[in-house]
Amino acid sequence: MTVEIAVRERPSGRPPLLEQYRQMVLIRRFEDRATELFKEGVIFGTAHSCVGQEAIAVGAAGVMRDTDYLVGHHRSHGHLIAAGADLRRMMAEMFGKRTGYCKGLGGSMHIADLSLQILGCNGIVGAGLPHATGAALTAKLRGEGQAVVAFFGDGAAGQGATHEAMNLAATWSLPVVFVCENNQFALSADWWVQRAVEDLAGRAAGYGMPGEIVDGNDVVAVGDAVERALARAREGDGPTFLEMKTFRRMQHSMRANLPDVRDATLVAEWEARDPLPRLERVLRERGELDDEGFDAVARDVERDVEQAISTALADPDSNPDDLLPAVLAPQRSHPAPDVETERALSFVAAVRESLELELEADPDVFVMGEDVGRVGGLFRATEGLYERFGAERIRDTPLTESGFVGCGIGAALTGLRPVVELQFSDFAGVAFDQIMNQAAKLRFMMGGTPSIPLVLRMVSGGGIRLGAQHSQSLEALFAHLPGLVVVMPSSPFDAKGLLSAAIQGENPVVFLEQKQLFFADPEPVPAGRYGIELGVGRVVREGTDVTVVALGALVPQALRAARELESAGVSVEIVDPRTLAPLDTELIAASVAKTGKLVVAHEATRFCGFGSEIAAHVAEECFWDLDAPVVRIGAASHPIPYQKDLEAAMLPGAAEIAAAVRSLAAV
Repeated sequence: MTVEIAVRERPSGRPPLLEQYRQMVLIRRFEDRATELFKEGVIFGTAHSCVGQEAIAVGAAGVMRDTDYLVGHHRSHGHLIAAGADLRRMMAEMFGKRTGYCKGLGGSMHIADLSLQILGCNGIVGAGLPHATGAALTAKLRGEGQAVVAFFGDGAAGQGATHEAMNLAATWSLPVVFVCENNQFALSADWWVQRAVEDLAGRAAGYGMPGEIVDGNDVVAVGDAVERALARAREGDGPTFLEMKTFRRMQHSMRANLPDVRDATLVAEWEARDPLPRLERVLRERGELDDEGFDAVARDVERDVEQAISTALADPDSNPDDLLPAVLAPQRSHPAPDVETERALSFVAAVRESLELELEADPDVFVMGEDVGRVGGLFRATEGLYERFGAERIRDTPLTESGFVGCGIGAALTGLRPVVELQFSDFAGVAFDQIMNQAAKLRFMMGGTPSIPLVLRMVSGGGIRLGAQHSQSLEALFAHLPGLVVVMPSSPFDAKGLLSAAIQGENPVVFLEQKQLFFADPEPVPAGRYGIELGVGRVVREGTDVTVVALGALVPQALRAARELESAGVSVEIVDPRTLAPLDTELIAASVAKTGKLVVAHEATRFCGFGSEIAAHVAEECFWDLDAPVVRIGAASHPIPYQKDLEAAMLPGAAEIAAAVRSLAAV
């Protein structure tokens, strides 16, 4: 069966069909050579070919503006090439070379070029779509006519992140075009294994956006559909769902170590609809391409691809010196604030004041989360901000943690400074891919190129009878993920300064606000805007006999214990790390060198709690300074109970700290 392309009069501004044909041939040859190099052992790991899907990439790119954002997926070589990416740098990345787009740190699935507005590709299926909503939010807020084209496969249509992104985009009428490349299979699963209906575009109505099925092997039809959708987006009418019917001619990945279980009849049917021969026939009929022209295109493409390969192969390999600098951007330093003040604020009021001052100082700062607007936040941290800064900058979201955390990532990648509130740190589990695999890794996988100034505020810990799913202290979990800064203030003064520093910084920050601190007495807090350098702890109380390193809500408890012990002649030094990642190990080591004894205290579960990391570091680096084993204080290894007496008994406090200090002081 032969399917032809219906060519009408070409709209002005479209690339000539012959140029689009050349681009499609270039993508095909790039992918074929990459497969050959993989089989030869030149490319390692994995890569995913888009052979058979070239018309979608080229048709869409042909109607996008240079300023439009592009979000790809794991099979995005064609999108990148069509958008103008450099072949040599693409090959170099696949070869693991330092000249690659990501310095060899990301590989085929994670290539990005922010100078071309290519926000990156993604090895997690569907995970890039929330980022597309963030880029679209940036475009909408700046009002400069930009739009976003986000590609995903039919397999991604079953992912929660896909649904959350589409719902968010439609709810906020964001300028994004969702392009589903329905290539008929996930890794091996036919459509009926994945869902009950064959066509995906019908889902669009449920989100409140138009949906359209397009022949994805017809470069003209693709261009027409994407152009209409982009025009709609630019006019402020919101997103569109385009389902491009196409076929993946190759297996899922170049590894080809699995049997090909696709139906041979279906494969043959789609082979006849290959987009390259279809466009070639049109060009021959129009007199734009003859045998000589066909050969000339093939020669030009072969030259370009082989030159990219030979140059990239000669480039230097990835360098271990690039590893750690790619994880986090340098922390900003801040002048010391004036602490002499009689003005007192509660913990929550200090957080609110920090947000207000940063919103006032920088128009790129905005706040979003569930009920942060008119309600003022579940714990009132955003009270009054909606009335002052409006709904555009204090944004209530749907109940879609993965969606709005991912949206924050996309907004941060495109120049904004989002502060995202998760009502409880427990809810981070719903958005954990966006935190663990996206926020924490994107800078590294892009070779240390982008800044991701994203703050994730989370209420943490127990103490107010909310039960096991609203009371966890998960700081150790977040600190275990390279690429995240983890902050845990213990006072109103620190909360204000650390939050301001986090918002002004260039890294993703998990900012943990422990509930028990919300009900403490107000403390002196300067009125002005100030920051406290992240990664720098403080000595809260000087002492000589025992060091207590306390986290968050356990710092005030440690102070109570220290005052009690002072009357017994025991001098306690209290160290508050303030930032857990990076950790101020030098401050802790200096205190242990002075006292020779260490207690580590936190509200979280003792087993595998963050205190274990502090204890291990001291044991390794300060062994000869220790006069006794390190003592750890934490909660028992069971979820937090609802009943008030049981919860109170589980959470450690001043009594447990005092007992631990006494046990060491007696040594």
